[in-house]
Amino acid sequence: MACDSNTSIPIHEQSDSSTWTSDVENIKTVKPQTVISKLPPSGEKRVDNKSPKKRKKLITVCLTHCRYEVIRKTAQKFSYKEVCDGENWNLYWTDLSITVERCKEMKRFQKINHFPGMLEICRKDLLARNLTRMQRMFPRDYNFFPKTWCFPADLGDAITYSKIRRNKTFILKPDAGSQGRGIIITKSLKDIRPCDRGICQVYISRPFLIDGYKFDLRVYTLITSCEPLRIYIYNEGLVRFATSQYKEPNGVNITNVFMHLTNYAVNKHSRTYNQDIDGTGSKRKLSWFHNYLKSLKYDANAIWYKIDDVIIKTVISAYPVLKHSYAACFPNHDVIPACCELLGIDIMLDKKMNPLILEVNHSPSFHTDTPLDSEVKEGLLYDMFAMMNLDKCDKKRVMREDRKRIRERLLHGSKDKEYQGIDIRSFADYFKNEVANKGGFRLVYPASNSDHIYGKFFDQGQTTLYSDTVSSRAREAAQNALRGEMVLRQKLEASKRVSPVVKNEPTPQSSSTTKSIPKPRKLSTPTFHISVTNTKNSFLPQQIIEAEEKDRLKRLAQRDYLLRSHGMLEHVYFSLKKNEVLRPQDDRKYALFEKMRSAAQVINSTSSPGPVISDMLDGIQDLSSNGAGESIGIKKDLIKEWSTLTKPTPMDAIYTEVDRSGKLNVKYSKYSSSVKLH
Repeated sequence: MACDSNTSIPIHEQSDSSTWTSDVENIKTVKPQTVISKLPPSGEKRVDNKSPKKRKKLITVCLTHCRYEVIRKTAQKFSYKEVCDGENWNLYWTDLSITVERCKEMKRFQKINHFPGMLEICRKDLLARNLTRMQRMFPRDYNFFPKTWCFPADLGDAITYSKIRRNKTFILKPDAGSQGRGIIITKSLKDIRPCDRGICQVYISRPFLIDGYKFDLRVYTLITSCEPLRIYIYNEGLVRFATSQYKEPNGVNITNVFMHLTNYAVNKHSRTYNQDIDGTGSKRKLSWFHNYLKSLKYDANAIWYKIDDVIIKTVISAYPVLKHSYAACFPNHDVIPACCELLGIDIMLDKKMNPLILEVNHSPSFHTDTPLDSEVKEGLLYDMFAMMNLDKCDKKRVMREDRKRIRERLLHGSKDKEYQGIDIRSFADYFKNEVANKGGFRLVYPASNSDHIYGKFFDQGQTTLYSDTVSSRAREAAQNALRGEMVLRQKLEASKRVSPVVKNEPTPQSSSTTKSIPKPRKLSTPTFHISVTNTKNSFLPQQIIEAEEKDRLKRLAQRDYLLRSHGMLEHVYFSLKKNEVLRPQDDRKYALFEKMRSAAQVINSTSSPGPVISDMLDGIQDLSSNGAGESIGIKKDLIKEWSTLTKPTPMDAIYTEVDRSGKLNVKYSKYSSSVKLH
């Protein structure tokens, strides 16, 4: 691996030994008379002149929103006690993003594992925006990421680029996705809708391959301080391989995710996934990759220097937001830095061995499914916990000082002048202990020549947003125009699905009065060729077509027959009457159903058990045939009325009834071949 970068901070391994010795000596100098005077006068207890042992500080950690067991095991190795969210914890570890409210509630001795504002490089869309902004200011230095567009804002630029570079392949990703979910590889962007959100990148079609397989590097980066900025990179990491041999995307293999994606969450489902840990599996260590580069006669140290440089520049792109958010959320943290951040940065090498940033993971996975994961991640977390030096902070002393400051402010109404003079950013002792316990981490920023190399990147310009206002407005106006054209095209395509108006030949009398319809004007943009056709307008009266009217009335008759034959009217009638919501006119109109039910009850009470209402018509017909109907009081007109109700109604009768009711002014006659309007 690359050698450790030089740092201007001297390392003193025994920096705290003198202070600890002086405390012990002070305890030893206590006079025996003073100790004896504080004991009870019983004289039964023996006085011990030896100095008491120094009590070990209790460090507490809150893991309420942490789902990884390896982090709990690491905390147990340091004898940290796990507590709930409401207690005075020293360290709060969460897999989720932190809120401003959480930061405001933190005390001076507490530490959390995320920086506010770190999403500026951890979200794919924000990372693309920041790196694109830096590339405009420093085009030669920020050329380490693929060309990227954010949808829907940059949809027009992406479509224009795809038309010019037709041989390019594009990869579409959700703006806040993870583990390879929602990723699409495509050759064309014509199916992208104006409302779709996400990012679009030019696919790296010629990556550096190992044994014909595509791979990427998971490099773990630790940020221990924001003001001043301190970046560490872990010497060990993961090399993640695809499970199918790589070929450039074409129409056949473009959907093969096991060939084009290197995410472990995707490739672990492949049948060819190899779990060997001897350097031949689908997941290997960075130390193996370092030795592999040396075996191919590559300058491994130069390659790692490039990777470190890319990571530092990526973090610096979000530094203004990080600095402002940290100062706003933690104005009084003067004991230890309030935050630390462990990032999982994915890097891919192209064919020329140049590192390219793919994405930055806010909460990298700490699952230990394989022995390789356990070996790498357990050592990583152990070294990170050792660098935080939580035992160097005296929690009780800080809480005592805070209570005293609050009491004085309430009594005197002014802040502590002595506290105002403290430089809250001076963490020199803390940084000394941090470097002394760095383990497998190497300090990459700050280094001896950091100001000379990276000083210009911090000056990102205070008027950057205002200088780009004119161009951003022009781009936004162009996107709105393009979006409007696409919506118009969709509406016109939808209108074509409506059947066109039947055109009647104009009569000689009306031909002179009709005006010619002007042709639609062509759009100025040559992108789309839109042809406007005559369509129906639902707000104007339309001509009744005889064939459609016949079919409609026929289907109405069929529906009426089905409702009557299945007894639907009867069920609706009795349901409404049971709920007492039946109108009087409907009760008089359908009173026949009540008569039929009463008759069926009489029949069922005098005859053998059988169906009550479903075969009522058959029972009535049987009674009429054998003369039993008169004996039980059923009249012949009742049977006639029931048969009339269930008999299919002919077409001309339906039209006559509709016409007599006055609800429809259209009458159709079977002797006439046209529809008459009254």
